[in-house]
Amino acid sequence: MVVHVRHEVLSLDPGAGKVKVRDLETGREFADGFDKLLLATGASPVVPPLNGAKADGIFSLGVLETGIAARKFIDQHRPRHAVVIGGGYIGLEMAEAFACVRGIKVTLIDKAPQVMSTFDPDMADHIAEAIRGIGTELRLGETLLGFGTEGGRVRSVITEGGTIPTDMVIMGLGVRPNSQLAEEAGLKLSVRNAIAVDEAMATSHPAVWAAGDCASTTHLMTGKPFWVALGTVANKMGRVAGISMGGGRAFLKGVLGTAMSKHCAYEVARTGLSTREAEDAGFAFQSAVIKTKTRAGYYPGAESMHVKLLGEEGTGRLLGGQIVGGQGSAKRVDIIATALAAGMTVHDLIDLDLGYAPPFSMAWDPVQIAGRELMKKVGGE
Repeated sequence: MVVHVRHEVLSLDPGAGKVKVRDLETGREFADGFDKLLLATGASPVVPPLNGAKADGIFSLGVLETGIAARKFIDQHRPRHAVVIGGGYIGLEMAEAFACVRGIKVTLIDKAPQVMSTFDPDMADHIAEAIRGIGTELRLGETLLGFGTEGGRVRSVITEGGTIPTDMVIMGLGVRPNSQLAEEAGLKLSVRNAIAVDEAMATSHPAVWAAGDCASTTHLMTGKPFWVALGTVANKMGRVAGISMGGGRAFLKGVLGTAMSKHCAYEVARTGLSTREAEDAGFAFQSAVIKTKTRAGYYPGAESMHVKLLGEEGTGRLLGGQIVGGQGSAKRVDIIATALAAGMTVHDLIDLDLGYAPPFSMAWDPVQIAGRELMKKVGGE
């Protein structure tokens, strides 16, 4: 195997089986050939084209190098205040790290009216409460307009709500697929401009495959093209692409967008469709939310836990689930994800023979308790 690091592919010609490459050390450009090609170009951070966005002290997280640079900036300049832009996974984790690890005062800004837009508002409110609890100021529903700079360094963040003096800025506005190379080569693109692939990760050209954050997949609940930048999905795609390119048979039928994280004392997780996504997909559905404990209430260490389930009216088929709670909460989303992938109904979920012992759960698992509440709405109990 020949590996070229510090080389950039400038263009590709699938028909001719050629790629144009630049050596970033010497500037030399040359052509290389292929019989089969895998595009694993990943995704890049979204950086808004605003005044001052390239000033020193502003970091758009998405790659390791940027994280290292941000840490060096903190060690060198000892900022007392930071603005985090974006209330998703990265933004909340950065806010917590600043406040709890570095002792830096944080203001978090998001144009959405809630944090964690992949969660329903009622579940996101619990997460926001935890973030406020560590002293972070949340400014939600506020649009970013630009940055104030002095001497090439960021000094303030400007929003429609006013000017916020600050010492540094972290932008966690998500990522977009790196599909420009594929588009210029004439390959078909899909939702969010991700590269369109089939279940074997083959693109619209028979000699080219794509996998990872640059490629689309299918949402198992809607059957429609879907793009999500998750390590679990990228890993599965890479495995399927490798086997397929080697002449084997491997397929990825689709995904559910299952994800989890930890913010302050709360573990958070979600899978399948949110309320907004279910509405957009045209489902007639009901939802149920319960508050319970992570283990038997009388057992030491039991913590609060919220579970929300969505189910289709008439059929009772499960559509999605969200969890916010203390230690031991998040991994329960895997029960829901398994049920969704299997096409189970809420009745099937309640009948599952799940394990029980007071240190781990109650006699009825919290997911099943939520299922019982949902069943009252979709029919059955």
